[in-house]
Amino acid sequence: MKLTARFPAGPLGTVDAVLAAVADARRTRLGVGDRRIVDFLHGFSRRLLAPAVARRHPELGPLGFFLRRAETDRMLARLRAGLELSGALAFPRGLVFHVPPANVDTIFVYSWAVAALAGNANVVRISTRAAGVADVVLDALNESLADADPVVAQTQRMVTYGHDDAITARLSAACDVRVVWGGDHSVTDLRRHPLAPAARDLTFPDRASFAVISVAGWFAADAAARRDAAERFANDVYWFDQAACASPRAIYLVGDPVAASAVQAELVTLVSAAVRDKGWEVDAAMAVEKRVGTYGVAADGDASTVGFVGNAVATLRLTTPAAAPRRWLGAGTLPFATVDRLTDLVPVIQRKDQTLSHFGFDRSELVEFAHALGGRGIDRIVPFGAALSFAAIWDGYDLAREFCRLVTVDA
Repeated sequence: MKLTARFPAGPLGTVDAVLAAVADARRTRLGVGDRRIVDFLHGFSRRLLAPAVARRHPELGPLGFFLRRAETDRMLARLRAGLELSGALAFPRGLVFHVPPANVDTIFVYSWAVAALAGNANVVRISTRAAGVADVVLDALNESLADADPVVAQTQRMVTYGHDDAITARLSAACDVRVVWGGDHSVTDLRRHPLAPAARDLTFPDRASFAVISVAGWFAADAAARRDAAERFANDVYWFDQAACASPRAIYLVGDPVAASAVQAELVTLVSAAVRDKGWEVDAAMAVEKRVGTYGVAADGDASTVGFVGNAVATLRLTTPAAAPRRWLGAGTLPFATVDRLTDLVPVIQRKDQTLSHFGFDRSELVEFAHALGGRGIDRIVPFGAALSFAAIWDGYDLAREFCRLVTVDA
Protein backbone atom coordinates (compact mmCIF):
# COMPACT_ATOMS: atom_id res chain seq x y z
CA MET A 1 0.00 0.00 0.00
CA LYS A 2 2.47 2.59 -1.27
CA LEU A 3 1.74 6.28 -1.69
CA THR A 4 3.73 9.40 -2.58
CA ALA A 5 4.06 12.21 -0.06
CA ARG A 6 3.21 15.50 -1.81
CA PHE A 7 3.01 17.71 1.30
CA PRO A 8 5.27 17.64 3.14
CA ALA A 9 7.10 16.43 0.04
CA GLY A 10 8.88 13.11 0.42
CA PRO A 11 9.54 9.66 -1.00
CA LEU A 12 7.17 6.72 -1.32
CA GLY A 13 5.67 5.65 1.97
CA THR A 14 2.93 3.49 3.41
CA VAL A 15 -0.53 4.40 4.59
CA ASP A 16 0.23 2.91 7.99
CA ALA A 17 3.28 5.16 8.35
CA VAL A 18 1.21 8.23 7.45
CA LEU A 19 -1.52 7.34 9.93
CA ALA A 20 1.01 6.57 12.65
CA ALA A 21 2.74 9.93 12.15
CA VAL A 22 -0.54 11.85 12.19
CA ALA A 23 -1.78 9.96 15.25
CA ASP A 24 1.45 10.77 17.09
CA ALA A 25 1.27 14.43 16.01
CA ARG A 26 -2.32 14.78 17.27
CA ARG A 27 -0.94 14.64 20.78
CA THR A 28 0.22 18.21 20.16
CA ARG A 29 -3.47 19.12 20.43
CA LEU A 30 -4.09 21.77 17.85
CA GLY A 31 -7.02 23.93 18.89
CA VAL A 32 -9.83 25.54 16.93
CA GLY A 33 -8.39 28.68 15.36
CA ASP A 34 -4.84 27.70 16.29
CA ARG A 35 -2.59 30.66 15.43
CA ARG A 36 0.13 28.38 14.12
CA ILE A 37 -2.22 27.23 11.37
CA VAL A 38 -3.53 30.77 10.77
CA ASP A 39 0.03 32.06 10.35
CA PHE A 40 0.96 29.23 7.99
CA LEU A 41 -2.09 29.80 5.77
CA HIS A 42 -1.37 33.52 5.64
CA GLY A 43 2.21 32.88 4.51
CA PHE A 44 0.94 30.41 1.92
CA SER A 45 -1.59 32.98 0.65
CA ARG A 46 1.16 35.55 0.15
CA ARG A 47 2.97 33.16 -2.16
CA LEU A 48 -0.19 32.57 -4.19
CA LEU A 49 -0.82 36.31 -4.46
CA ALA A 50 2.74 37.15 -5.51
CA PRO A 51 2.63 39.07 -8.83
CA ALA A 52 4.56 36.42 -10.76
CA VAL A 53 2.16 33.67 -9.71
CA ALA A 54 -0.94 35.84 -10.10
CA ARG A 55 -0.02 36.71 -13.69
CA ARG A 56 0.48 33.09 -14.71
CA HIS A 57 -2.42 31.65 -12.72
CA PRO A 58 -5.12 34.27 -12.06
CA GLU A 59 -7.49 31.53 -10.86
CA LEU A 60 -5.33 31.25 -7.73
CA GLY A 61 -6.22 34.81 -6.72
CA PRO A 62 -9.51 33.89 -4.99
CA LEU A 63 -7.76 31.08 -3.11
CA GLY A 64 -4.98 33.39 -1.94
CA PHE A 65 -7.53 35.96 -0.82
CA PHE A 66 -9.55 33.32 1.05
CA LEU A 67 -6.48 32.26 3.06
CA ARG A 68 -5.34 35.73 4.15
CA ARG A 69 -5.20 36.28 7.91
CA ALA A 70 -7.98 38.89 7.73
CA GLU A 71 -10.30 36.41 6.00
CA THR A 72 -9.53 33.44 8.26
CA ASP A 73 -9.94 35.66 11.34
CA ARG A 74 -13.32 36.77 10.01
CA MET A 75 -14.42 33.16 9.55
CA LEU A 76 -13.26 32.21 13.04
CA ALA A 77 -14.97 35.25 14.54
CA ARG A 78 -18.26 34.18 12.97
CA LEU A 79 -17.78 30.68 14.36
CA ARG A 80 -17.10 32.00 17.86
CA ALA A 81 -20.09 34.33 17.71
CA GLY A 82 -22.36 31.39 16.93
CA LEU A 83 -20.83 29.36 19.74
CA GLU A 84 -21.43 32.16 22.22
CA LEU A 85 -25.11 32.18 21.29
CA SER A 86 -25.41 28.43 21.75
CA GLY A 87 -23.19 28.24 24.84
CA ALA A 88 -21.22 25.38 23.28
CA LEU A 89 -17.48 24.75 23.31
CA ALA A 90 -15.74 23.77 20.07
CA PHE A 91 -12.98 21.20 19.65
CA PRO A 92 -11.41 19.50 16.61
CA ARG A 93 -13.16 16.37 15.38
CA GLY A 94 -9.86 14.53 14.92
CA LEU A 95 -8.64 13.22 11.57
CA VAL A 96 -10.23 14.43 8.34
CA PHE A 97 -9.73 12.47 5.10
CA HIS A 98 -10.32 14.53 1.92
CA VAL A 99 -10.99 13.04 -1.52
CA PRO A 100 -11.17 15.92 -4.03
CA PRO A 101 -11.78 15.72 -7.80
CA ALA A 102 -9.06 16.05 -10.42
CA ASN A 103 -10.94 18.51 -12.67
CA VAL A 104 -10.77 21.52 -10.30
CA ASP A 105 -7.13 21.97 -9.36
CA THR A 106 -7.57 24.03 -6.18
CA ILE A 107 -10.71 22.70 -4.50
CA PHE A 108 -8.74 20.39 -2.20
CA VAL A 109 -7.08 23.39 -0.54
CA TYR A 110 -10.34 24.96 0.60
CA SER A 111 -11.80 22.08 2.57
CA TRP A 112 -8.36 21.16 3.91
CA ALA A 113 -7.68 24.74 5.06
CA VAL A 114 -11.00 25.06 6.91
CA ALA A 115 -10.53 21.65 8.55
CA ALA A 116 -6.99 22.63 9.60
CA LEU A 117 -8.25 25.95 10.99
CA ALA A 118 -10.65 23.91 13.11
CA GLY A 119 -7.61 22.18 14.60
CA ASN A 120 -7.92 18.86 12.80
CA ALA A 121 -5.20 16.61 11.49
CA ASN A 122 -5.75 16.01 7.77
CA VAL A 123 -4.90 13.55 5.03
CA VAL A 124 -5.72 14.74 1.50
CA ARG A 125 -5.64 12.43 -1.49
CA ILE A 126 -4.29 14.28 -4.54
CA SER A 127 -5.37 12.60 -7.78
CA THR A 128 -2.71 11.08 -10.01
CA ARG A 129 -4.28 13.17 -12.80
CA ALA A 130 -3.82 16.46 -10.95
CA ALA A 131 -1.14 18.64 -12.54
CA GLY A 132 -0.51 22.19 -13.67
CA VAL A 133 -2.06 24.53 -11.12
CA ALA A 134 -2.20 21.74 -8.52
CA ASP A 135 1.58 21.41 -8.76
CA VAL A 136 1.98 25.18 -8.32
CA VAL A 137 -0.18 25.00 -5.18
CA LEU A 138 1.78 22.07 -3.74
CA ASP A 139 5.09 23.81 -4.44
CA ALA A 140 3.86 26.92 -2.61
CA LEU A 141 2.68 24.79 0.32
CA ASN A 142 6.05 23.11 0.67
CA GLU A 143 7.93 26.40 0.35
CA SER A 144 5.76 27.86 3.11
CA LEU A 145 6.90 25.18 5.56
CA ALA A 146 10.26 26.94 5.92
CA ASP A 147 8.59 29.69 7.95
CA ALA A 148 6.00 27.48 9.69
CA ASP A 149 5.79 25.94 13.13
CA PRO A 150 6.77 22.23 12.93
CA VAL A 151 3.27 21.27 14.05
CA VAL A 152 1.99 22.05 10.53
CA ALA A 153 4.16 19.41 8.86
CA GLN A 154 3.44 16.98 11.69
CA THR A 155 -0.35 17.15 11.47
CA GLN A 156 -1.06 17.78 7.78
CA ARG A 157 -0.49 15.30 4.94
CA MET A 158 -1.24 15.37 1.22
CA VAL A 159 -0.56 12.17 -0.67
CA THR A 160 -0.99 10.67 -4.12
CA TYR A 161 -1.86 7.08 -4.89
CA GLY A 162 -3.63 5.24 -7.69
CA HIS A 163 -7.03 3.59 -7.51
CA ASP A 164 -6.09 1.46 -4.54
CA ASP A 165 -9.17 0.36 -2.59
CA ALA A 166 -7.01 -0.95 0.25
CA ILE A 167 -5.49 2.49 0.93
CA THR A 168 -8.84 4.25 0.62
CA ALA A 169 -10.46 1.73 2.94
CA ARG A 170 -7.68 2.13 5.50
CA LEU A 171 -7.90 5.93 5.51
CA SER A 172 -11.70 5.80 5.63
CA ALA A 173 -11.71 3.47 8.62
CA ALA A 174 -9.22 5.68 10.49
CA CYS A 175 -10.83 9.09 9.95
CA ASP A 176 -13.41 11.00 11.95
CA VAL A 177 -14.72 12.93 8.94
CA ARG A 178 -14.47 11.97 5.26
CA VAL A 179 -14.87 14.79 2.73
CA VAL A 180 -15.81 13.60 -0.77
CA TRP A 181 -15.83 15.98 -3.74
CA GLY A 182 -16.88 14.93 -7.21
CA GLY A 183 -19.82 13.46 -9.03
CA ASP A 184 -22.61 11.30 -7.68
CA HIS A 185 -20.68 8.24 -8.86
CA SER A 186 -17.61 9.26 -6.85
CA VAL A 187 -19.65 9.72 -3.70
CA THR A 188 -21.41 6.37 -4.13
CA ASP A 189 -18.14 4.61 -4.91
CA LEU A 190 -16.37 6.01 -1.82
CA ARG A 191 -19.25 4.98 0.41
CA ARG A 192 -18.39 1.36 -0.31
CA HIS A 193 -15.62 1.85 2.25
CA PRO A 194 -17.13 1.94 5.74
CA LEU A 195 -16.36 4.60 8.31
CA ALA A 196 -15.96 4.08 12.03
CA PRO A 197 -19.36 4.13 13.77
CA ALA A 198 -18.83 7.63 15.18
CA ALA A 199 -17.39 9.08 11.95
CA ARG A 200 -19.36 10.91 9.28
CA ASP A 201 -19.30 11.83 5.59
CA LEU A 202 -19.38 15.37 4.22
CA THR A 203 -20.24 15.02 0.54
CA PHE A 204 -20.20 17.39 -2.42
CA PRO A 205 -21.85 15.46 -5.30
CA ASP A 206 -22.93 16.58 -8.77
CA ARG A 207 -24.11 20.20 -8.81
CA ALA A 208 -25.16 22.63 -11.54
CA SER A 209 -25.13 26.42 -11.60
CA PHE A 210 -26.63 29.21 -13.68
CA ALA A 211 -26.37 32.92 -14.39
CA VAL A 212 -29.14 35.52 -14.55
CA ILE A 213 -29.12 38.97 -16.14
CA SER A 214 -31.75 41.63 -15.63
CA VAL A 215 -32.44 43.06 -19.08
CA ALA A 216 -33.47 46.38 -17.55
CA GLY A 217 -30.44 46.33 -15.24
CA TRP A 218 -28.10 45.65 -18.16
CA PHE A 219 -29.32 48.67 -20.12
CA ALA A 220 -29.28 50.82 -16.96
CA ALA A 221 -25.53 50.14 -16.63
CA ASP A 222 -23.08 52.19 -18.67
CA ALA A 223 -20.78 50.65 -21.29
CA ALA A 224 -17.84 50.35 -18.88
CA ALA A 225 -19.95 48.50 -16.29
CA ARG A 226 -21.29 46.11 -18.94
CA ARG A 227 -17.77 45.40 -20.20
CA ASP A 228 -16.56 44.79 -16.65
CA ALA A 229 -19.50 42.45 -15.99
CA ALA A 230 -18.69 40.46 -19.13
CA GLU A 231 -15.04 40.12 -18.09
CA ARG A 232 -16.02 38.87 -14.65
CA PHE A 233 -18.55 36.51 -16.21
CA ALA A 234 -15.79 35.18 -18.47
CA ASN A 235 -13.72 34.32 -15.40
CA ASP A 236 -16.66 32.34 -14.01
CA VAL A 237 -16.95 30.45 -17.29
CA TYR A 238 -13.39 29.83 -18.45
CA TRP A 239 -11.48 29.17 -15.24
CA PHE A 240 -11.34 25.40 -14.83
CA ASP A 241 -12.79 25.02 -18.35
CA GLN A 242 -16.35 25.62 -17.09
CA ALA A 243 -16.16 22.24 -15.32
CA ALA A 244 -16.41 23.60 -11.76
CA CYS A 245 -19.74 23.01 -10.07
CA ALA A 246 -20.17 26.78 -9.61
CA SER A 247 -19.49 27.67 -13.26
CA PRO A 248 -22.74 28.70 -15.01
CA ARG A 249 -24.16 26.10 -17.37
CA ALA A 250 -26.86 28.42 -18.77
CA ILE A 251 -27.76 32.12 -18.78
CA TYR A 252 -31.29 33.35 -18.11
CA LEU A 253 -32.21 36.79 -19.44
CA VAL A 254 -34.98 38.29 -17.31
CA GLY A 255 -37.23 40.85 -18.96
CA ASP A 256 -38.54 41.88 -22.38
CA PRO A 257 -37.75 39.15 -24.97
CA VAL A 258 -36.86 41.57 -27.78
CA ALA A 259 -34.48 43.56 -25.60
CA ALA A 260 -33.10 40.28 -24.21
CA SER A 261 -31.85 39.35 -27.69
CA ALA A 262 -29.81 42.54 -27.77
CA VAL A 263 -28.36 41.74 -24.32
CA GLN A 264 -27.37 38.27 -25.48
CA ALA A 265 -25.64 39.60 -28.59
CA GLU A 266 -23.70 42.24 -26.64
CA LEU A 267 -22.69 39.81 -23.88
CA VAL A 268 -21.36 37.27 -26.40
CA THR A 269 -19.37 40.00 -28.18
CA LEU A 270 -17.90 41.27 -24.90
CA VAL A 271 -17.07 37.78 -23.62
CA SER A 272 -15.35 36.92 -26.91
CA ALA A 273 -13.30 40.11 -26.62
CA ALA A 274 -12.39 39.33 -23.00
CA VAL A 275 -11.18 35.85 -23.94
CA ARG A 276 -9.10 37.29 -26.76
CA ASP A 277 -7.65 40.10 -24.61
CA LYS A 278 -6.70 37.70 -21.81
CA GLY A 279 -4.94 35.41 -24.26
CA TRP A 280 -7.05 32.41 -23.33
CA GLU A 281 -7.12 29.71 -25.98
CA VAL A 282 -9.62 26.94 -26.52
CA ASP A 283 -7.80 24.12 -28.26
CA ALA A 284 -9.17 22.11 -31.17
CA ALA A 285 -10.13 19.13 -29.00
CA MET A 286 -12.21 21.35 -26.71
CA ALA A 287 -13.79 23.05 -29.71
CA VAL A 288 -14.84 19.66 -31.08
CA GLU A 289 -16.20 18.73 -27.62
CA LYS A 290 -18.34 21.86 -27.66
CA ARG A 291 -19.68 21.19 -31.13
CA VAL A 292 -20.63 17.64 -30.21
CA GLY A 293 -22.27 18.84 -26.99
CA THR A 294 -24.20 21.75 -28.48
CA TYR A 295 -25.44 19.84 -31.52
CA GLY A 296 -26.46 17.07 -29.15
CA VAL A 297 -28.67 19.50 -27.21
CA ALA A 298 -30.22 20.67 -30.48
CA ALA A 299 -30.74 17.08 -31.64
CA ASP A 300 -32.62 16.38 -28.41
CA GLY A 301 -34.99 19.23 -29.27
CA ASP A 302 -33.81 21.47 -26.42
CA ALA A 303 -32.20 24.21 -28.55
CA SER A 304 -33.66 26.06 -31.52
CA THR A 305 -30.42 27.67 -32.72
CA VAL A 306 -26.70 27.03 -32.28
CA GLY A 307 -23.86 29.44 -33.05
CA PHE A 308 -20.08 29.64 -32.71
CA VAL A 309 -17.58 32.48 -32.34
CA GLY A 310 -14.35 30.82 -33.39
CA ASN A 311 -13.24 28.14 -30.95
CA ALA A 312 -13.87 30.32 -27.90
CA VAL A 313 -17.66 30.62 -27.62
CA ALA A 314 -20.60 28.39 -28.47
CA THR A 315 -24.14 29.72 -28.04
CA LEU A 316 -27.49 27.99 -27.93
CA ARG A 317 -31.00 29.37 -27.80
CA LEU A 318 -32.94 27.02 -25.52
CA THR A 319 -36.48 26.08 -26.46
CA THR A 320 -37.67 26.46 -22.85
CA PRO A 321 -36.08 27.61 -19.58
CA ALA A 322 -36.40 24.04 -18.29
CA ALA A 323 -34.16 22.79 -21.14
CA ALA A 324 -31.01 24.21 -19.52
CA PRO A 325 -28.30 21.53 -19.59
CA ARG A 326 -26.85 20.47 -16.27
CA ARG A 327 -24.08 18.39 -17.78
CA TRP A 328 -20.75 19.81 -18.95
CA LEU A 329 -20.70 20.66 -22.67
CA GLY A 330 -17.21 22.14 -23.00
CA ALA A 331 -15.48 25.38 -22.02
CA GLY A 332 -17.23 28.48 -23.30
CA THR A 333 -20.66 26.98 -23.97
CA LEU A 334 -23.41 29.54 -23.33
CA PRO A 335 -27.04 28.35 -23.55
CA PHE A 336 -29.57 31.22 -23.27
CA ALA A 337 -33.23 31.39 -22.32
CA THR A 338 -35.55 34.30 -21.51
CA VAL A 339 -38.12 34.64 -18.71
CA ASP A 340 -40.38 37.54 -17.76
CA ARG A 341 -39.60 37.54 -14.04
CA LEU A 342 -36.89 36.08 -11.84
CA THR A 343 -39.46 34.07 -9.90
CA ASP A 344 -40.44 32.32 -13.15
CA LEU A 345 -37.30 30.23 -12.60
CA VAL A 346 -38.60 28.72 -9.35
CA PRO A 347 -40.20 25.67 -11.07
CA VAL A 348 -37.00 25.15 -13.10
CA ILE A 349 -34.60 24.96 -10.14
CA GLN A 350 -33.74 21.52 -8.74
CA ARG A 351 -32.21 20.44 -5.45
CA LYS A 352 -28.86 19.75 -7.11
CA ASP A 353 -28.54 23.36 -8.35
CA GLN A 354 -25.89 25.26 -6.46
CA THR A 355 -24.87 28.79 -7.52
CA LEU A 356 -26.81 31.58 -9.18
CA SER A 357 -24.52 34.37 -10.42
CA HIS A 358 -26.27 37.62 -11.27
CA PHE A 359 -26.03 41.04 -12.84
CA GLY A 360 -28.47 43.96 -12.79
CA PHE A 361 -30.67 42.94 -9.84
CA ASP A 362 -31.02 44.66 -6.49
CA ARG A 363 -30.80 42.76 -3.23
CA SER A 364 -34.55 42.80 -2.58
CA GLU A 365 -35.25 40.96 -5.85
CA LEU A 366 -32.65 38.31 -5.04
CA VAL A 367 -33.94 37.83 -1.48
CA GLU A 368 -37.50 37.49 -2.82
CA PHE A 369 -36.27 34.82 -5.22
CA ALA A 370 -34.46 32.94 -2.42
CA HIS A 371 -37.63 32.96 -0.32
CA ALA A 372 -39.68 31.77 -3.27
CA LEU A 373 -37.28 28.81 -3.65
CA GLY A 374 -37.56 28.05 0.05
CA GLY A 375 -34.34 26.05 0.16
CA ARG A 376 -35.42 23.61 -2.56
CA GLY A 377 -32.36 24.53 -4.62
CA ILE A 378 -29.60 27.16 -5.03
CA ASP A 379 -27.27 27.52 -2.06
CA ARG A 380 -25.38 30.60 -3.26
CA ILE A 381 -26.48 33.81 -4.98
CA VAL A 382 -23.44 35.89 -5.95
CA PRO A 383 -22.51 38.64 -8.42
CA PHE A 384 -20.71 37.96 -11.69
CA GLY A 385 -17.06 37.18 -11.02
CA ALA A 386 -17.70 35.60 -7.63
CA ALA A 387 -19.09 32.24 -8.74
CA LEU A 388 -15.75 30.51 -8.20
CA SER A 389 -14.84 32.41 -5.02
CA PHE A 390 -14.99 29.84 -2.26
CA ALA A 391 -16.65 30.73 1.03
CA ALA A 392 -16.72 28.99 4.40
CA ILE A 393 -20.45 28.42 3.85
CA TRP A 394 -20.55 26.12 0.81
CA ASP A 395 -23.27 23.88 -0.61
CA GLY A 396 -25.39 24.80 2.39
CA TYR A 397 -22.75 23.67 4.91
CA ASP A 398 -21.12 25.96 7.46
CA LEU A 399 -17.80 24.19 7.08
CA ALA A 400 -16.12 25.64 10.15
CA ARG A 401 -18.86 24.16 12.35
CA GLU A 402 -18.94 20.89 10.40
CA PHE A 403 -15.27 20.31 11.22
CA CYS A 404 -15.79 21.01 14.94
CA ARG A 405 -17.08 18.80 17.72
CA LEU A 406 -19.41 20.79 19.97
CA VAL A 407 -19.47 20.20 23.71
CA THR A 408 -22.04 21.67 26.08
CA VAL A 409 -21.44 22.28 29.78
CA ASP A 410 -24.44 22.73 32.07
CA ALA A 411 -23.55 23.85 35.61
